Amino acid sequence: MQHESAQVLAIRTLGWLAGQDEIFGAFLAASGAAASDVRAMASDPGFLCAMLDFLMQSDAWVITCANNLGVPPEALQGARAVLGGGDQRHWT
Repeated sequence: MQHESAQVLAIRTLGWLAGQDEIFGAFLAASGAAASDVRAMASDPGFLCAMLDFLMQSDAWVITCANNLGVPPEALQGARAVLGGGDQRHWT
């Protein structure tokens, strides 16, 4: 996966997450980010990695998100690895 496609997938994932009120609220609380700051932070690879790390805490979230985005769940892990400079995390 190329950096640009990883970033696009992560931003799409962030959009999905923002539409999940309960999960998004938990993400904001865990990250310390304010909802009003998320749009500006969406271009920061570190923020996107943190968001993907948060999402990968739950198999159900990963699978539901991937299904809604029309990608295999492993694609989210791949995006995280690329944006993190090769830092490997697994969602299961």
